[in-house]
Amino acid sequence: MEPPGENPAVAVLTFDSPEKIILRWDSTVSEDARDKMIFEGDRHEIDRYLQAVDEIQKSLESTTVSESSPSVLQIAMARLEDEFRNILLSHPNPVETESLIDPTISSIHSAGTSRTNSIEFNFKSNEEELKEDSSGNIVREGNVVKSLEHRESSSSTCSSMYKSNGSIREIDLIPSDAIYDLRCIADRMIAARYLRECIQVYGSVRKSAVDASFKKLGIEKLSIGDIQRLEWEVLEAKIRKWIRAARICVRVLFASEKRLCEQIFEDMGTSTDDACFMETIKGPTIQLFNFADAISISRRTPEKLFKILDLHDALMDLMPDIEVVFESKSSESIRVQAVEIVSRLAEAARGILSEFENAVLREPSRVPVPGGTIHPLTRYVMNYISLIADYKQTLMELIVSKPSIGSRYSNDPNMPDMDFSEVEDQALPLALHLIWIIMILQFNLEGKSKHYKDASLAHLFVMNNVHYIVQKIKGSVELREMIGDNYLKRLTGKFRQSATNYQRSTWVRVLYCLRDEGLHTSGGFSSGVSKSTLRERFKSFNAMFEEVFRTQATWLVPDTQLREELRISIMEKLIPAYRSFLGRFRSHIESGRHPENYIKYSVEDLENAVLDFFEGHPVAQHLRRRSE
Repeated sequence: MEPPGENPAVAVLTFDSPEKIILRWDSTVSEDARDKMIFEGDRHEIDRYLQAVDEIQKSLESTTVSESSPSVLQIAMARLEDEFRNILLSHPNPVETESLIDPTISSIHSAGTSRTNSIEFNFKSNEEELKEDSSGNIVREGNVVKSLEHRESSSSTCSSMYKSNGSIREIDLIPSDAIYDLRCIADRMIAARYLRECIQVYGSVRKSAVDASFKKLGIEKLSIGDIQRLEWEVLEAKIRKWIRAARICVRVLFASEKRLCEQIFEDMGTSTDDACFMETIKGPTIQLFNFADAISISRRTPEKLFKILDLHDALMDLMPDIEVVFESKSSESIRVQAVEIVSRLAEAARGILSEFENAVLREPSRVPVPGGTIHPLTRYVMNYISLIADYKQTLMELIVSKPSIGSRYSNDPNMPDMDFSEVEDQALPLALHLIWIIMILQFNLEGKSKHYKDASLAHLFVMNNVHYIVQKIKGSVELREMIGDNYLKRLTGKFRQSATNYQRSTWVRVLYCLRDEGLHTSGGFSSGVSKSTLRERFKSFNAMFEEVFRTQATWLVPDTQLREELRISIMEKLIPAYRSFLGRFRSHIESGRHPENYIKYSVEDLENAVLDFFEGHPVAQHLRRRSE
């Protein structure tokens, strides 16, 4: 590229003096100079211009200074600033999506998959809502990392808390030849005391490139208020996206921006490279961290716990990299902000767990679930607890205090009277919290059972729900390990006792019809049976069994094994008693008129009828007559 034409204002110069070279490229007076860029031309012209700047600078430092030198230097600095900006703008593209894929992302969690399916329960819902089945499997993937327990405010303390995991991946943002030119320009601008202008230009252009990368990553410019106003379902998706983006920003984008600053500005004065780095990324970093900060101080509700823990784990995983990328004194505020957000997320998790305990205790629904089946609250709470157990490693670090039962509930008349002493000295604080939640769930369920008018159904309801609790504990290795065998045995005994109470409540009165007392008159045994009393006994038994059948065929025991065990237990009591009674007194009925009105069912009929119990039939069933 040919240099622009000679400036008429300096035509008196007869040789290519440094002043003449610089003034020839003065874009304020030369249209040619405005249309061309020095650093887009040949290397010879670039070197001539840089040499001219060097000579002007030397002349300013000598004892003999030309009157025009200061103004010429200003013109040169303005030109170099434009050249600096143009080179940066020639490489404006954000980091390509392929380059933003962080190979370490899968080391903690899968960014594209939620750790939970829908797990919802409205503790303030109306009673109609509670009739809906809220069952659902809970999934969780990945491992968790050690959690920050206490808020830290100094970088020296932070450095001792984390270990680098070698996950930073720097990439080239600008080609090496362009970096060389930028370094040449920056060196001369800084030497001429134009450091501030150089930093401002650099920061402005590179910040735009970072903003473009943010856009590709889906990081939106949302205020804390905007984030807190979002619906939780929307926010859940944004949290998953943010976790992935945060890892890429810290480990790839910010690390690469820091490296670029070092390539251009290193050894050019005290912390120049760091000043340019902070000028570039301080705003984007605040924008990035504001999202997690907004979540940490948002309203605490149970469904937020696991996403808050995801955020906590993600930031904890990033802390070694944050320590490396933001290691300088000027970036200390970013390190401190990250630590404080982790601390607030930890506090939010503890607060949510405490509020969840209160919500379980006070869940107000009064409408009995049909058929005595598993209550939606039971499903929700146990799924929730199972997921808590999956986050055991994180929560064991966060939950360091036992449930403060006495202080929190001492004046509460509705406080359950439960023995907590057996497990209190044996379990870790997190396990005690889980046991306490199960205890207050049982207490709530006992209260709900009182809304059933049929005592047998109330016992069946308690049996079903406690059995579900036991099965959920047995189905999770982590949960069973924390709850412990002693408390699990106590729960098992509870549902078995409820099963026994159900059988007593239902079958004692039915089997009472098959007693011998009151059937014999004074006289010989064989001829001393009161047929009228015997007929009434058969009629009473038939009526009671039919009523039990019609009712309990509509009741539901959803667990197949438990349902079968309960039927077998019923038949072990009912069938031998009926067979014996029928064997002893059948002849007395059959010798009279219309025996079929009294002996309506065979032993086989009863066995078949019991097999229809607890199926949850939508309408009452009719008991089949005995075969002839």
